[in-house]
Amino acid sequence: MSSPGVTESQDAEQPARAAGPEQPHESTRRTGGGDLSTRALSLLQTGVGRNAGLVVALLLLCVVGAFTAGDRFASTDNALTILRLAATIGVVSIGMTFVITGGGIDLSVGAILALSSVWCTTLATQVIAEDTHWIVMAGVALLVGIGCGLVNGVLISYGRVVPFIATLAMLASARGLAEIISLRRTQIVTVPGFRDFFTARLLGVEVQVWLFALVAVIGWVVLNRTTFGRRTIAVGGNPEAARLAGINVRRHTVLLYVLVGVCCAIAALMLVARTTTGSSTHGTLYELDAIAAVVIGGTLLSGGRGTIVGTVFGVLIFTTLTNVFTLNNRSISEQSLLKGAIIVVAVLLQQRLANRKSSE
Repeated sequence: MSSPGVTESQDAEQPARAAGPEQPHESTRRTGGGDLSTRALSLLQTGVGRNAGLVVALLLLCVVGAFTAGDRFASTDNALTILRLAATIGVVSIGMTFVITGGGIDLSVGAILALSSVWCTTLATQVIAEDTHWIVMAGVALLVGIGCGLVNGVLISYGRVVPFIATLAMLASARGLAEIISLRRTQIVTVPGFRDFFTARLLGVEVQVWLFALVAVIGWVVLNRTTFGRRTIAVGGNPEAARLAGINVRRHTVLLYVLVGVCCAIAALMLVARTTTGSSTHGTLYELDAIAAVVIGGTLLSGGRGTIVGTVFGVLIFTTLTNVFTLNNRSISEQSLLKGAIIVVAVLLQQRLANRKSSE
């Protein structure tokens, strides 16, 4: 009598066991669409996912360029032109990456570049360079960049001035000083060897492009493989926690602005060599282009996360976009409109990813 009872109990449990595994499977199947979008957002939160998205965007832009401009875009000379134009703003963007990662912002990079270009091409500087070596011009530009960055850093760290206001004041002051020194005139470079060095070619590629690559590699190593980089991320993520951990937040912030000043000086030398002039109009709106490239690359505007590789791709995307518009005779206004839209989309995507991460 007990035997049939046991058999009946086992038969009753079998459907339950069979139904058990099927329920989650069915649920997973029904929410497949939601899981797909969730996985896509999770992938974009990783460095590999962000860089892969940038590569796809750059490739699509190249396809559009080749389709609309044909051989004019797809030629080797045009590719080298894009790299040469990307080199100058790219060096500035590397410095901007460090500042934004550290929780700051610098609106004065274009003005610092202009002041460096004017000061290193004054008649007195060029006379000394002709009597000695063109490296004097490079030294003057670097000193100007370091000085401006130091002023920004001290005002922000020790003067407690908001970065936006401090660098905005430097933007106006540096541009005005450049106009005073140059009397609003374009200064022609006459020093032999200066332009020859920066426009020389190595393996068919101009030195300026190699210099950009060198700055990018050094920036990646510093940000990802040194104590300075880890402290930059810590200061940008939570300054108070970084201070309690023993980091001198004020000193480190000063160093970040000095670093971006050095990058502006290097970019000024590259621009002077390419145009053979020093001018107070050099670097106009470079601050917007640099910030845009950094944000598109995946560096958080709020600080705490930065990526040099992403910044390089961001610079290439915007430079290629400008090149495509130019080859198709589109106006600068249309370029600016599209760039603004791209920036807004990138910031909105960053906010969505940040909100999703915090909710998890």
